[in-house]
Amino acid sequence: MSFKHSIIIGFMLFAMFFGAGNLIFPPGLGFQSGDYFWMAIIGFVITGVGLPLVGVIAGSISKGGYRESLKVVHPAFAIIFMVVIYLAIGPFFAIPRTATTAYEMSLMPFMDGTGWASLLIFSIVFFAIVFLLSYNPSRMVDNIGRFLTPVLLVTIVALIIRAIMMYISNDPGAPAEGFDTTAPFSVGFTEGYLTMDAIAAIAFSVIVLNSIRDLGVTSRKELLIETVKASSIAALLLGVIYVSLGWIGNRVNLGGEQVDDQNLGTFLLTFVANDSYGQFGAILLGIIVAVACLTTATGLIVAVSEYFNSILPKISYEAFVIIFTLISLVLANQGLNQVIQTSLPVLYIIYPIAMTSVVLLFLTYFVPSPRLSFQLPVALVIITSVLAVIHRNGWMNLGWIESMPLFESSFEWIPVLIIGYIAGYLIGMKQEKVKYS
Repeated sequence: MSFKHSIIIGFMLFAMFFGAGNLIFPPGLGFQSGDYFWMAIIGFVITGVGLPLVGVIAGSISKGGYRESLKVVHPAFAIIFMVVIYLAIGPFFAIPRTATTAYEMSLMPFMDGTGWASLLIFSIVFFAIVFLLSYNPSRMVDNIGRFLTPVLLVTIVALIIRAIMMYISNDPGAPAEGFDTTAPFSVGFTEGYLTMDAIAAIAFSVIVLNSIRDLGVTSRKELLIETVKASSIAALLLGVIYVSLGWIGNRVNLGGEQVDDQNLGTFLLTFVANDSYGQFGAILLGIIVAVACLTTATGLIVAVSEYFNSILPKISYEAFVIIFTLISLVLANQGLNQVIQTSLPVLYIIYPIAMTSVVLLFLTYFVPSPRLSFQLPVALVIITSVLAVIHRNGWMNLGWIESMPLFESSFEWIPVLIIGYIAGYLIGMKQEKVKYS
């Protein structure tokens, strides 16, 4: 595969990842982190860039992708977990969020008053465009990789360069409560959950593999190499933009303007755009948000529809596109804050399980391991994640869980993963080793 094709697929993957949360969360994190910016943004980049990169590559380890790889835990787990992943990053949370973010940042600045009717009309138009872009998945590489991504990159680079030039001499603001010598990294790490990119990578890996196969690459080794190349291009672009947006949020001088804490990222981006380009800034930001959200929503609709068509082949891909577009349209009309708040508990359960699965896939690729060393840590992480979310949200008092190592940093699942793998390996030493070759 030529380097030109690697760039096009990398651009497509970047554009699919770079959506609503990718714009909103880095500036907000930068603004709140103050002097602890670099520790916080490093944590964010690990979950917002590193894990998606690893996630896409891990999907190419097995010939059948995650659907086949996760069967090592149990065939039922592979289906149930993938369905949960696709619904979470699809019509239930991520796709509606793209529409509501596009509405709040592309349309609201130009309107004197907004309400449910304007959101409804906007979301109908938004999802009509998404439907047209996603109805024919074979054209998606061209539609996104060749055309929409360059528009997205040019507009966002224009905003970033201008803002950096304006704020280069500014000092960081005061850190918000919760940022101290130990918390910044974990705050940034868990904030990266909200981008949903690490779990979206599980869905997007299929699109990347299919795009590479369509260019004539069939060798397992070559598929892995080309996936690494395209994913690295997307990761580089994401990393540079995240750090830049975070730095801008860290150095922006609001001049005493009242901060909107509920929509901090949206507020900061709107302020920076206006501060950088005046009235044209709102137009520029509107273009950035609209293109970013359209490309992400399109990629997600394609990924979710292709997956459900593969497990329910009697229902056509086109029918699933219609179904999931309509569900997303309905849920988008809850508004942005409601969509984000509803998604949080689910994400705090799914993310540790997804990261555990990706880590174990990579480990098993290099270190052939017994099946139990995969099954036991996944089971333990599922239990730990569910109980931690129940306790943190006050649904049930499970005070003992706070004594778990790394609980305060929301990393309690990491020791569980390590202990589970070692115990599973030792107990299952006589089992046949799982090996992806």
